[in-house]
Amino acid sequence: MADLPGAGAAGDRVRWFGDISVHDIPVVGGKNASLGELIAHLTPHGIKVPDGFATTADAYREFLGTDGLRERVAGQLDLLRGGAELADVGAAIRDMILATPLPAALDRALRDAYHTLCHRLRRENADVAVRSSATAEDLPEASFAGQQETFLGITGADGVTDACRRCYASLFTDRAISYREHHGFDHLKVALSVGVQQMVRSDRACAGVMFTLDTDSGFPRVVLVNAAYGLGESVVSGAVDPDEYQVFKPFLDKSDLTPVLSRKTGGKQTKIVYSDAAQPPTRTVETTEAERRGWVLSDQEILLLARWATAVEDHYGRPMDIEWAKDGDTGELHLVQARPETVQARKGAATLRSYRLTEPGEDLLSGLAIGDAIAAGPTRTLHDISEAERFEDGAVLVADTTDPDWEPVMQRAAAIVTNHGGRTSHAAIVSRELGVPAVVGTGDATATLGDGLPVTVSCAEGETGHVYDGLLEYEERDIDLTRVPETRTRVMLNIANPAAAYRWWRLPADGVGLARIEFLVANHIGVHPMALVHYDDLTDPVTQHQIDTLTTGYEDKTAYFVDRLAQGIGRIAAAWWPRPVIVRTSDFKTNEYARLVGGLAFEPTEGNPMLGWRGASRYYHEGYRTGFGLECRALRRVRDEMGLTNTVVMIPFCRTLAEADLVLRTMAGHDLIRGRNGLEVYMMAEIPSNIILARSFAERFDGFSVGSNDLTQLTLGVDRDSTELAELFDERDPAVIHSIEELIAAAHAERRHVGLCGQRPSDDPGFAGLLVRAGIDSVSVTPDSFLRVKDNIAAAEASENTP
Repeated sequence: MADLPGAGAAGDRVRWFGDISVHDIPVVGGKNASLGELIAHLTPHGIKVPDGFATTADAYREFLGTDGLRERVAGQLDLLRGGAELADVGAAIRDMILATPLPAALDRALRDAYHTLCHRLRRENADVAVRSSATAEDLPEASFAGQQETFLGITGADGVTDACRRCYASLFTDRAISYREHHGFDHLKVALSVGVQQMVRSDRACAGVMFTLDTDSGFPRVVLVNAAYGLGESVVSGAVDPDEYQVFKPFLDKSDLTPVLSRKTGGKQTKIVYSDAAQPPTRTVETTEAERRGWVLSDQEILLLARWATAVEDHYGRPMDIEWAKDGDTGELHLVQARPETVQARKGAATLRSYRLTEPGEDLLSGLAIGDAIAAGPTRTLHDISEAERFEDGAVLVADTTDPDWEPVMQRAAAIVTNHGGRTSHAAIVSRELGVPAVVGTGDATATLGDGLPVTVSCAEGETGHVYDGLLEYEERDIDLTRVPETRTRVMLNIANPAAAYRWWRLPADGVGLARIEFLVANHIGVHPMALVHYDDLTDPVTQHQIDTLTTGYEDKTAYFVDRLAQGIGRIAAAWWPRPVIVRTSDFKTNEYARLVGGLAFEPTEGNPMLGWRGASRYYHEGYRTGFGLECRALRRVRDEMGLTNTVVMIPFCRTLAEADLVLRTMAGHDLIRGRNGLEVYMMAEIPSNIILARSFAERFDGFSVGSNDLTQLTLGVDRDSTELAELFDERDPAVIHSIEELIAAAHAERRHVGLCGQRPSDDPGFAGLLVRAGIDSVSVTPDSFLRVKDNIAAAEASENTP
C-alpha cells in the first residue's frame, strides 16, 4: 500500500525501516539499522518482520540543542568526574530530559509517521513497541543490549511522543552511564535513535531469544532457541526459566529430517501480558498448569525459527543474537530484533582453556552452567539492587534475577548465582561477556546461600552448574591447538556428557571412540527402563511419584526415555559430525541398574555382577528385551529422524557367537538393522573368547574396540577392583599385549577396524608405542589427555619409521 501524502517528510528526523540498512548505524543505531536490513533483504524470502520507523541521530542532537540541554548535561557529567554520586548525576540528567519538550518539527514528524503506520496496518491507534537504539549499540566490539529502555504496548500519537522522550532519558540511566564509562565511550558522542515498531501480540502467545551458536562453548552448528509464554521481556530479563531447544543447522535444508537435537522444558511460572489499565501497560501473571507442563513451541515452529536464524546469520556473515515473537491473534511468527553475537565472536580459536576440580565438595545447589570456568569466594546475597553497597569485590553474587541495573555489581563478582533465568537471560549474557562463571535457574539460591558462605562455583562439569560448599582446589590450563601433531593412528575421544561434546568441539579429534549409554541413563534419565515399560504395574507409590516427577509432561512414560536418550546421543553425534561417533549400548551391572529409580523390582541379586547379567546377554532376555528396544528406538531416531548417520552402534560384553547372532536379530526386530542406511555395528573386545574367535566375530561385526580393563581382568584372572591384587593388574602384561596383537591381526585380515578406549595410552607413552607397533587403528581417550596422547602416538610413529 502506498504511503499517505507527507509520509516521507522530515527525512532527516524520521526514517522508515524499509529505507535503512546496516550502513545507517550512525543515523539510526545498530538495533534500528538491523531491522531495516532484515526488512529489505530477508522479508522477500518469507521472514516476517514487523513494520515501523525510526527517529534519527540528528533528531536526538536537535533535541539536545533545545534550551541549552547539551551544556547542562555536560555540566552534570563534569560533576561525576569530580566525585559526585552516579545516582545523583543520572537522576538530574534524566529529569532535565523529561522536562524538555520535543522540538516542534520532531514532534510533528513522529505523529505523522505514527498515523501512516496505523494506516498501513489498517488499525486506528495501533499498539507499538518503542525501543531505544544507541548509535554505538549492538556493535561487535561492545554490546549495549538492555542499557536503554523499551516501552511496550504504546498507543496513540501522544503515547509515542512521550515514549520517545523517555527513551532519550534512558540514555542516562545509572547503568548506561556506568557501562559507557567502563568501555570508554564519550557520553555526548553516543546519540540515540528511537524505533517505533508494530507490536506483535505475543502476550497472547509466546516470545523468546535465539542464538546461531551454542552460547557457552561457541559451537557454531546449532541454533539455540529459548521460549516462554507472553512478552519476550520475561526471557531476556531472566524472570522465567524458559523452554530451551537446540537445532542442528547443517540439516535444516532437509525436509525429510527433524534435526531438533534437544528439548528442555522450563518452569515458565509467570508471563508478561498487557495490562487492562493504561499505566502500567504490562503486568505479570501466573501461567496455567497446562502451560508449565507443555512445550511452548511445536517442532515445526522450532525448525522455522531455526531456518530464519540461519538465514539471518548467512546474510550478516557472523553469529547472531535474535529476538522473536509469535502473534496470538494471527498465529504468525516474527523476528523483532537481530544483533551480532558479541561474546564468542571475540574469542580466539587457537587456545582452549580447561578447568578441572581437583577435590570433591558438598553440592549445595545446581542450575544451568553458563561458561565453563570455575571460581571461588564468599557469597553475598542481594535481594534488591538497592543493597549494592553491601557487595564486596571478588564475592559470589547471589540474586533472584539480574537486569542492567545490576551490571556495576556483576563486574566486581567472582561468580554469579541466580534463582531464575535461562541461557539467554540477562545474567547469562552479561556473565559470558564478563568472563565470569554463572549458575542460573537454581530455584532457591537466595534462600539456600547466606552471606559470607565460602563456596566454589563450577561450570566445568557440563551443562549443569554446581555450587559447592567451601573453597575447593581446582586447576586451569590453556591448550594450544596450533601445536597438535598429525598422526596416522586416529585419536578419538571418550565423551559421555552431551554438554562436554560442545565444550571440546574445537579439539582436532578424529571422532568419538566411546559414548556410553549408561552415563546418559544414569545422569539424564535416572529411571530403570523396565520401570517405565511396566509403569502401570508398579505397586510402590514412592517409585510412581518419583517417575511422575521425572517424566512431567509425558503420558507415555517410555517416550521420556527415548526422547532423553536420543537427545543426549544426538548432541554428541552433532558435535563431531561427520566424524564417527561410536555409541556403546548399555553395560550396567545388575547392582548398578538396581540403583536407578524403580530398578530394584527388575534386577536379581548377584554374587559377582561383574561376570553376571550384563551387556549383550540382557538384550534378547525377556527380563530386558523391551528395555533394549527403547535404546534401539533412540538410536534409530538419531540416525533416521535427526539424520546423524555418523552414529556407530557398539555391543559390549558379547560372550559367544550364538549370542552375537541373537543380539543382531533382536536389533533387527527393533528395526535397527546392520547395513541399512549405512549402519555399522561394532563389538567390544574384552573377553578371551572375543580374541580366540576374532575372525568369526568379524563376520558379524564391522569393527572392534578393545576394552582393556575387562580384557586384562579376564585374561589374568584379576579382579580389577581388588586392592590386594592391584599390583597384578597390568595392561602391559605380555598375555594382554599378545591378545591385542592377535585381535588386530585377525581383524585386519577381515578388513575390520580395531580401536582401544582407555586412559593407559595417555599415562604411559610406552603403552602407546606398543599399540602403534601392533597396528592399532585408533585409540580413544578423555579430552583432557588428548594432546598428551597425540604427542605419545606421534613419537611412537616417528620411532617406528626411524631406521
